[in-house]
Amino acid sequence: MSNNFVAPRFFAQAIPTHTSGMRIGLLGGSFNPPHQAHRAISQFALKRLQLDRVWWLVTPGNPLKENGALHELGARMQAAREMADDPRIEVSCLESVIRTRYTIDTINTLRRRLSGLRFVWIMGADNLAQFHRWQHWRRISDQVPIAVIDRPPQSFRALASPAAQALRRYRMPENEAPLLADRAAPAWVFLTGMKLNLSSTGLRNPDGSWKGTK
Repeated sequence: MSNNFVAPRFFAQAIPTHTSGMRIGLLGGSFNPPHQAHRAISQFALKRLQLDRVWWLVTPGNPLKENGALHELGARMQAAREMADDPRIEVSCLESVIRTRYTIDTINTLRRRLSGLRFVWIMGADNLAQFHRWQHWRRISDQVPIAVIDRPPQSFRALASPAAQALRRYRMPENEAPLLADRAAPAWVFLTGMKLNLSSTGLRNPDGSWKGTK
């Protein structure tokens, strides 16, 4: 089965409950492990962007990272559901179902099959700093509005990055953040005020196991 064909029933099973017109934030990542900052970023985005839901897209693997210490997908999914603990945050294994490796393919599939929803891609400032390394990053910015959550001390590096500079004319004022989901891409906003700054890397032991677990 190719990436471009997935039986409708499998796709439907991987998509959280939704209704047409919903404003959906997409937060992709390995969630290895999921942590309080994932939850805090999601709740921050829900409020500042006036979203209806945030979907956590738990990826089978990150093309830009070494995946040797990556925990099994089912374990990460279960841990993510327990960490989310908010009815507005939904956890999905969509990428393993549609067999996409790159964000651009995931976004294209969602926009094609769920055209009645308004999507916003959510990323931390650390990801904006390396966004120019993502596969077809310019096409991503052309397909979906982007919300970047400031994560000090990454602020300067992120805003000085090649992608931020290339897209600077499409940056919206922060006070217009609630309008982002309604804007045609390219459009992005840099949101400040998030204080919690955890990382999955800092929550892993040298052997890849999660701290606080056996």
